[in-house]
Amino acid sequence: MLSYRHSFHAGNFADLLKHIVLVEVLEHLCKKEKPFDYIDTHAGAGLYNLASAEASKLVEYRNGIGRLIPSEWPQLARYFEVVNALNPEGGLRFYPGSPLIARQFLRARDNAWLYELHPEDVERLKGNTRGNRRIRVFCEDGLKGLQAHLPPASRRALVLIDPSYELKSDYEQVVKALQAAHRKFATGVYALWYPVVERERINQLETSLQGSGIRNIQRFELGLRADTEGRGMTASGMILINPPWGLFDKLAGLLPKLAQAVGEQGEGNYRCDTLVEE
Repeated sequence: MLSYRHSFHAGNFADLLKHIVLVEVLEHLCKKEKPFDYIDTHAGAGLYNLASAEASKLVEYRNGIGRLIPSEWPQLARYFEVVNALNPEGGLRFYPGSPLIARQFLRARDNAWLYELHPEDVERLKGNTRGNRRIRVFCEDGLKGLQAHLPPASRRALVLIDPSYELKSDYEQVVKALQAAHRKFATGVYALWYPVVERERINQLETSLQGSGIRNIQRFELGLRADTEGRGMTASGMILINPPWGLFDKLAGLLPKLAQAVGEQGEGNYRCDTLVEE
């Protein structure tokens, strides 16, 4: 299944949460001089033109980053620095995907391994990351490719897993991939994104992770409105394994404000909890 294209959804409220978390984790990894590896299993094209035909069709960024005035969010200063760096002429024309966000944190000895299956997006991704020899792009199944990089030589890594979940089997596959990865590299930071379209599927996902034997799991969720049936994605979340110290407290203070900012008619909501203790 290759129909999903992130270019239609770039900068929306789900990206907002995912990329805020991503920036926080990358900042944490950069606090130490030791190198780290970044592994992205569903990398997409890496950079999106918000004036393109795809982005203009749904203009979802208006209910995401478009709802935030940077000067009013000093706690998100680094996130906006990353976005602004890709808009040198000012304004918000381009929005970065996770690979280009990560690229801005990579240092001389850090490595990035990017996986994407859509041929056109792979070519775009190669173009958007050209010039950095520490970044490798693969047109392969990222969940399978992930295992080849674990444990990393650096012994420090962030793994981002964010499939489209077009296939219902993705929910089961991500848990299996996390279990296999964790067995090989238990100390890595794993970030799993999920959409809330059917809450029952998310409940099953959480139950599976709670019974996986993996410890130290936190969940952060941001929603536009209350769960409903048949209205598309109402919320999205990030599940973190081995989250950095301090992330929970920062997001616990930030998520209520974000929910108020992006929520529809005052119905924005959030979750911030621990699924499995350390």
